[in-house]
Amino acid sequence: MKNPILICLTVVAALAASCCQEGRRFYPASKQQVNIGEDIAVASTEYGKIRGYMLHDIYCFHGIPYGAPTSGENRFMPPKPPVPWEGVRPAVAFGQSAPQEYYDRRPESYYMFTDHWNYDDMGEDCLRLNVWTPALDDGGKRPVLVWLHGGGFAKGNGIEQDGYNGENIARRRDIVFCSVNHRLNAFGFSDFSYVGDERFKHSANVGMLDIVAALEWVRDNIENFGGDPSNVTIMGQSGGASKVCMLCAMPAAEGLFHKAVALSGDATRANNQEYSQKLGEAILKEAGLKPDQLDSLQRMPWNEYLEVAMRAQRKFRSNSGYRAGFAPVGNDLDIPSGEFFENRESDVPMLLCSTFHEWNPNRDDPEKEDITFEGVAKELSGTYKDPMAVINGYREVFPEARPIEIWAYAVSHRYGTVKTADARCRQGAPVYMGWFGWESPLFDGRHRAFHCIDISFWLMNTDRMVTHNGGGNRPYRLSMKMSEALVNFMKTGKPSARKLPEWLPYTPDDGNVMILDDKSYMTTDIDKNARKIVENNWL
Repeated sequence: MKNPILICLTVVAALAASCCQEGRRFYPASKQQVNIGEDIAVASTEYGKIRGYMLHDIYCFHGIPYGAPTSGENRFMPPKPPVPWEGVRPAVAFGQSAPQEYYDRRPESYYMFTDHWNYDDMGEDCLRLNVWTPALDDGGKRPVLVWLHGGGFAKGNGIEQDGYNGENIARRRDIVFCSVNHRLNAFGFSDFSYVGDERFKHSANVGMLDIVAALEWVRDNIENFGGDPSNVTIMGQSGGASKVCMLCAMPAAEGLFHKAVALSGDATRANNQEYSQKLGEAILKEAGLKPDQLDSLQRMPWNEYLEVAMRAQRKFRSNSGYRAGFAPVGNDLDIPSGEFFENRESDVPMLLCSTFHEWNPNRDDPEKEDITFEGVAKELSGTYKDPMAVINGYREVFPEARPIEIWAYAVSHRYGTVKTADARCRQGAPVYMGWFGWESPLFDGRHRAFHCIDISFWLMNTDRMVTHNGGGNRPYRLSMKMSEALVNFMKTGKPSARKLPEWLPYTPDDGNVMILDDKSYMTTDIDKNARKIVENNWL
């Protein structure tokens, strides 16, 4: 007969390995994974009760309305509250994505393989948010993280990538995680304020006002989900990072969040209103309507309006030379005009981070891997007056980098990120800076530290987003450090992790920045001279 003590120890070791290998949480096959029922995962909101489900001991609620549908007379209008409901409303599927032009989702698309965009329904009932939480109504006062998706101001949704999922970080770091859908492109940022109708004075920024409404919902409801409404962090990547910056400047958002994280995106000003109003005029012209016929645009089916507006934008760009599109507008009503951080104080701590190779030029073009410096100069000649000066500037920073890597640095410079950090420092806000250099091993290493790769590291989803990083222990170990630093930033306003060096605050004088990689380290503003060369050489 086998030794029962040995058998017991073997079982315990196997369970420990399945649950905690390298700190991960796997679940034994014998454990029920999902729970849903009449009295399971039921939460109260100010508009009525909702029923979600439990997954791996985390309460999940999807598609919660924080605003009314935005179709018809609500189109171009600030968000309105949802109509309260009777009984218990299911909240088990992600809400509609805002109307938009999709990313390339063809089976032949490597971008689809890498990002495998998640889109279900699409329409104007898109003012929905999602919540993941370890507990309900327990007075837990957990820090709250509100995630704002990327895609510029034109595309995306709150769960478009698996890396946006909030289950892992909610469970492992004991926080409440929310993600938000809101109006985009011509539905969120069509400026018809010029027509003189008071109803449309906010039309240029309703997409941002949607996010303000979502934050108000968090303030008024998140305590029922175990969260602390007095400790809310907004976080976004790419376009989501620009949204974070916009919110930091919006009077209507003041007091609704307490820390801010901007990844691979920045902003110190919104669109010029003269431009946005001319684009609004172009839309009416394309639709064959007069300024007093805006109600016709409101009644138009959303797919028709999207087609008209995008066609107007393309023609307007072609005829005017303006490259801007539908985006928030500095109208001195919703968002200050000009440099919106100037002459305003702020004590909201901000963490900014970008990646080494945001826009790697040959991610899907292996033939460019062996390009020469002369070839890089030729490629950059349409961007910089003296491309070789830019190349040499980055070669001083990264003397061992190959030409293709220097090209990536030259088009992925930190100019905007540092400009935003400097502006925030002038406001008096604490600022921290990161620079993510961990490189993907996929596609023969060509993707490098690309735009979006760091999201799954911050949110503990490297094993969900394996098409970004390959999965396994190596990315997970860095994810553990980064997620710990993030949550400590949420709690204290200072990013810190036991296995990271001390994360020093950024100032324009020292340029302190944490390099995030297998071996992370603090350094000063090592690319300052290269950025200056970039600034002086733009065409």
